[in-house]
Amino acid sequence: MKATLWSVALAAALSAGTAVAASVDVGGAAMFPEKNIVQNAVNSKDHTTLVAAVKAAGLVSTLEGKGPFTVFAPTNMAFDALPEGTVQNLLKPENKQQLVKVLTYHVVPGRYTKHDLENLIRKHGGEARIKTVEGGMLTFMMNGPQNIQIQDSSGGVADVSTYDVIQKNGVIDVVDRVLLPK
Repeated sequence: MKATLWSVALAAALSAGTAVAASVDVGGAAMFPEKNIVQNAVNSKDHTTLVAAVKAAGLVSTLEGKGPFTVFAPTNMAFDALPEGTVQNLLKPENKQQLVKVLTYHVVPGRYTKHDLENLIRKHGGEARIKTVEGGMLTFMMNGPQNIQIQDSSGGVADVSTYDVIQKNGVIDVVDRVLLPK
């Protein structure tokens, strides 16, 4: 019975042009499309620093909101690659405004899948720029036929390691570098 219901739901979604994804593992935890960004992110062991930063910045309710948002989620290793003391400094209450700026630079309004980003890159001659919630720009480009890279305003480049983790209120793409605004 479950297989039949799944098949009917999948066929209906596909005929309506809706993207359907089963749960994806991120950081050893299943990410479910019926949950919101925060509900999924808190379970990833690879994103504990990001989750702590989102909580310290007071952005939990925003990322639980309707959206849609596309979040480029740096891993713990990405945060660890920052100069020593950077994360601890950003997490201090007196640096909350700077932390919010860095975190919202990783979020763009709208739901951008890998396919959407690839189409934008092609449409714009190899590079696409998208404005972040923070107000700065991110530049997207292809690195080979399957990988998208993101360049921040400071010239740093992140690779997307996991694409299209569909959420109830958007999409998460995992990145290997913390993106920094000017």
